[in-house]
Amino acid sequence: MSKIRNIRLPIEQELKDFEPYFKKALKSDVPLLGTILNYIYRTKGKQIRPMFVFLSAKLHGDTNEFSHLAACSVELLHSATLVHDDVVDEAYERRGTFSINALWRNKLAVLVGDYILAKGLLLQLEHKKYNFLHLISRAVQDMSEGEILQVKKSRKLDIDEDTYFEIIRKKTASLIATSMAIGAASVTDDAEIPEKMYSIGQNAGIAFQIKDDIFDYQDKGIIGKPTGNDIKEKKITLPLLYVLKTSESSERRRILGLIKRKNNNKAVVEELIHLVTEKGGIEYATEKMNEFREKAISGLMEYPESEARESLIELMNYITTRKK
Repeated sequence: MSKIRNIRLPIEQELKDFEPYFKKALKSDVPLLGTILNYIYRTKGKQIRPMFVFLSAKLHGDTNEFSHLAACSVELLHSATLVHDDVVDEAYERRGTFSINALWRNKLAVLVGDYILAKGLLLQLEHKKYNFLHLISRAVQDMSEGEILQVKKSRKLDIDEDTYFEIIRKKTASLIATSMAIGAASVTDDAEIPEKMYSIGQNAGIAFQIKDDIFDYQDKGIIGKPTGNDIKEKKITLPLLYVLKTSESSERRRILGLIKRKNNNKAVVEELIHLVTEKGGIEYATEKMNEFREKAISGLMEYPESEARESLIELMNYITTRKK
């Protein structure tokens, strides 16, 4: 039995019921929009974030209709941001298939992303779940700020480790944190519990993004994007940051110069990947990733033993050991 299948066991029925719920949310009477939304539904990923929602809900009680609303809200936001990210990154593949902007161009992709985001917000308003609306809106704000900060730093190449962690905390970790918070909020009125789960989810989300950043320095593009893609986009992530931090000033200037002027040169990209590997960048990033994963698991260990707790721990282990 696969790791994911084991993790899903306590929430198997919830995930099964979620499929038609989410599919219904991704519908429109406008023919072209309906076609694009159906394509998004058919090419969706493993739905890690709904798993976080349902397991967090189950950790605090019995899942209910609001748990499905919470999971749908998170997945709609995630889907919208993926569509927008591909436009920003000029990416033409997503999970091994064509991206929305590759098939329907940037203008339609932006509008579809906007539609999906609005659909999620309207669902929360229709059910008068204003606490959900607050959590999702905070995530949208954080993700936008994180993306803009990353764009700014990729232009100036003046990023340090503190700024790197601020970027990934906002850009990626905020949505996993929101998934855990909104899941808890779907089954309890205690305002402190969602914030506690947000903190646990934030640590898990940081670990998740560091894992993605490590993938970019692997020998093969095993997560569907080209090896060295971050270098090509002038994104300095933790493995390369470590090398810059531990290099002599002259070497640091040389590396930054290569990224600035020759970031699309295949030989230069390969040289920088080799440098990161040889100088311990991947090992350092892995160590940091494991630290944040252990912080998240430590927070979960405050809860009594249960199937939901064990699956959440396994999910956090999975996101830091996955192969793609």
